[in-house]
Amino acid sequence: MAGAGFFFPSFALLLFFFFFFESSGESHQISDPHWHPATATWYGSPDGDGSDGGACGYGSLVDVRPMKARVGAVSPVLFKGGEGCGACYKVKCVDGGVCSRRAVTVIVTDECPGGYCAFGRTHFDLSGAAFGRMAVAGSADRLRDRGEISVIFRRTPCKYRGKSIAFHVNEGSTDYWLSLLVEFEDGDGDVGSMHIKQSNSVEWLEMNHIWGANWCIIGGPLKGPFSVKLTTLSTQRTLSAREVIPKNWSPKATYTSRLNFS
Repeated sequence: MAGAGFFFPSFALLLFFFFFFESSGESHQISDPHWHPATATWYGSPDGDGSDGGACGYGSLVDVRPMKARVGAVSPVLFKGGEGCGACYKVKCVDGGVCSRRAVTVIVTDECPGGYCAFGRTHFDLSGAAFGRMAVAGSADRLRDRGEISVIFRRTPCKYRGKSIAFHVNEGSTDYWLSLLVEFEDGDGDVGSMHIKQSNSVEWLEMNHIWGANWCIIGGPLKGPFSVKLTTLSTQRTLSAREVIPKNWSPKATYTSRLNFS
C-alpha cells in the first residue's frame, strides 16, 4: 500500500517504537507488526458523531447508519489524494492510565490537511464520541481533555452488514460526463480504479479519479445500461456489477448491485 506508516523500514525502527511506548509508561506496546504508531485528536461536540460530509464526497451518508459515528478524517499520507476514502481502521490509544484496550473502528470520509495532520504525520481526527470510547469507563472526558494523544492503528476489513455495493450517480452527470461514487464496499473499502461498459459493448472504458471517492468518464453520447467494474487500491481485488446502472438512469440517484466483497 502507498503512504507512510504501514511497514517499518527496519527492525531497528520497530524496536524504537516498542521501547518508546514502554519508557513512557504506556501499556499498549507495539510488539505486533500489524499495529503502527500515529496520533489522534477529536472534533465537534464531545459526544457527537463528527458527521459533516467530508472531502470524500459521501454527503449525507455519514449522518446515518452504518457510517454514523464511525467516520473520521485522516492526514494526507492515509487520505492518498482521495483514493484512501472508504478504508477502515482500528484505532487504540496507548496511555494505560486512561485508555482501555478497546479499539474503535474508523471509516475514512474526510481529510485533515493542516495542523496536526501536516508534515507527513500519520494522524486521525475522530469524532468526540469515537475518541471517548477509547477511554476506560468514566474517563472519556479526561481523555478528550488531553487533546492530541498517541495511538496505534491497523487496517481492518470494512463490514456493512446487509449491504451490497451501490453506485451513486453524481449531480451534473449527463450522457457526455458521467460521475460515480461507490458506497458500502466491504473488505478493502478503497478504490484504485474503475471501469464502465456501455450497453451492447465488450469494451471496458477506464474512468478518471477526480476528487475524494468520485470517479468520472468523459465521452459520448454514453449509452446505458452500464456495467461497472471496480478494483480495490489495497489488494487489487476486482468486482464487476453487470448492468447495475439502468438505461433510464438519473443524476443524484443511487443504484444498488447484488454484489459485495466477502
